[in-house]
Amino acid sequence: MSVVRYRQWSVRAHPRSLAVGLLLVLLALGSSVFLVGSGEYPMSPARVLETLTGQGHPADVFIVQEVRLPRVVTGLLVGAALGLSGAVFQALVRNPLGSPDILGFTHGASAGAISVIVLFGGSSAALAGGAVVGAALTGVLVYLLAWRGGLHGNRLVLVGVGVAAILTGVNGYLLTRANINEAGRAVLWLTGSLEGSGWGNAVPLLLALCLLLPVVLLGCARGLRALEMGDDAAYSLGVPVERVRLALLVCAVLLTAFAAAAAGPIAFVALTAPQLARRLTRAPGPNLVPALCMGAALVVCADLLAGRAFGDQPLPVGVVTGVLGGAYLVWLLATQRRAGRI
Repeated sequence: MSVVRYRQWSVRAHPRSLAVGLLLVLLALGSSVFLVGSGEYPMSPARVLETLTGQGHPADVFIVQEVRLPRVVTGLLVGAALGLSGAVFQALVRNPLGSPDILGFTHGASAGAISVIVLFGGSSAALAGGAVVGAALTGVLVYLLAWRGGLHGNRLVLVGVGVAAILTGVNGYLLTRANINEAGRAVLWLTGSLEGSGWGNAVPLLLALCLLLPVVLLGCARGLRALEMGDDAAYSLGVPVERVRLALLVCAVLLTAFAAAAAGPIAFVALTAPQLARRLTRAPGPNLVPALCMGAALVVCADLLAGRAFGDQPLPVGVVTGVLGGAYLVWLLATQRRAGRI
């Protein structure tokens, strides 16, 4: 661990974490270049880079900038948002199983989106708004139910799991009330897909990240590190525990909500990205930036795999992350059991 100082500012830097973060950024960007060049109109990486710098053929410029680049940018932003939100949740509840997939917030976003599709037949913009509203209302509900003179990790997990179970039933009921077209649209969204993503999907999420990243990384990171040591230790360090916890919970829920609004509930990225990042960095603390980079790399790599590994039938990215993430969850549960933690 080293400390970088500039005038009145100081930042603690972990050399291995910096190296891991840099490698993950390179992996995400490299995979993005290959992803932009893949498809029915293949392009070499050199040709993609040439087109991105404005020197390509007009047809290449159109395909890259209007068709493929928005999808890749959306994937990067969704992965970054999910990785960061997962790291925040896991640090808040001090449990590697703490993620929006398990705590019910993703289910709330799904309930909001399905309600818009089934009850109102809403447009894509309305669907995105419904996902954000659904996740936000779920966050309020979980917070109120888990509050007992304070918000503690185990209680938040238990309440979140219960709310997730209820919302799963609600979502199933809504699907049974839908006609075939509405049900097909809802199921495709529930799978989590970047297919057809445009700049309209990426821009709202980018704005949300620009607003929420400074709050999490600059305003609350120190408090989050203290909260990982327990409330008593955080109080002794002068951290306003409940205020910091509430601010972080709001930011994590909004990150989850806007990510789901952009591409649907892409499964298990928020669960796996922080854990993989921590295992690579071997650094204490929430590892917020490495988790963010890991999430971005996971989504674009999964999308590249989904498009190339199954022949002429590309899969939604959520299918790949669901399979890989589910296998990781089983391994994590087995590891936690052997360690006597569950």
